[in-house]
Amino acid sequence: MEQQQRMLVTAAPHLHQPLPTARVMWTVSACLLPAGIWGIVTFGVSSLYILLISIASSMLTEFVITRIQGKFTLDDGSAFLTGLLIGCNMPPSVPAFIPVAASVFAIAVVKHTFGGLGRNWMNPALAGRVFVLFSWTPQMTSWAPPRFTALTRLLGGTQYASLVPAEGAYDALSGATALGAGADSFLASGTYWDLFIGNIPGCIGEVSALLLILGVVYLVWKGIVSISIPAAYIASFAFFTWLFGGLPSGAGIAHGAVLFHLFSGGLVLGALYMATDMVTSPLTNKGMVIYGAGCGILTFLIRTYGGFPEGVSLAIILMNIAVPLIDRFTGPTVFGKIKEEKK
Repeated sequence: MEQQQRMLVTAAPHLHQPLPTARVMWTVSACLLPAGIWGIVTFGVSSLYILLISIASSMLTEFVITRIQGKFTLDDGSAFLTGLLIGCNMPPSVPAFIPVAASVFAIAVVKHTFGGLGRNWMNPALAGRVFVLFSWTPQMTSWAPPRFTALTRLLGGTQYASLVPAEGAYDALSGATALGAGADSFLASGTYWDLFIGNIPGCIGEVSALLLILGVVYLVWKGIVSISIPAAYIASFAFFTWLFGGLPSGAGIAHGAVLFHLFSGGLVLGALYMATDMVTSPLTNKGMVIYGAGCGILTFLIRTYGGFPEGVSLAIILMNIAVPLIDRFTGPTVFGKIKEEKK
């Protein structure tokens, strides 16, 4: 019996080092929390409510479903991480029922319909976000302007009031973020530093590229995240944005605003924390590069020629669907298998 237990193979994720799944999930959550806290500092206490509602809804849904199954899985951290990612992907002014709907859909439909942790075929948090984005588009595309705080001033950020049209004060900007407004419009009064530190309108946890990058550096150092996927994602997106991104605005070929598109929207959050999900990404390094490059190309196409200024969530989900095919053609040859000779 002891020997049989040693040889037991469970569902993905399969880790190549002695790290329990729970430790991986809680470590990723810890690395993502600073970006969420920055969203609270930048947009106010409403962001805290959205994050708490998202996490609580995910964990409650997980608890109810697993209790029906006679199990308890909240300690593995996967439901907490899903809720945190959903909260980070929400606008700070979104009604409370929307993160609840996203969390329930992510856990109950995407995760447990297919058998629970390790068996879902797409990232649950991304699926939840896309579900509510298409269900309640106006609420999901209304953005609160960042507050000008002492911390932002210390980091050298711009007074955001200068970025808001002078004819009226309001609580939310309906429509575009900095990404939707375009590089020329934003950079007329904001700076690349504002984009990098997160002094821009956007979703709660996506605005600070600085904190997101610092968190993932630790994950790469600990061997939890492979650099192959985000590197291929960002490189392919940057290349196509540089080469063709200037065409829609009339700037011409090889004149795309690469840094602006990299640091605006949810690209950094998606590339570093969501495309790298172990369950829904390829198994081999070659597969990871193909997968990451595909995410980058699709993100460019959706952003540039699609109906939404953002394209990260849809791009990653579409590549999640392609992962079994990528694994089939990039996986190692089975030991002992003999190639059939061509006749």
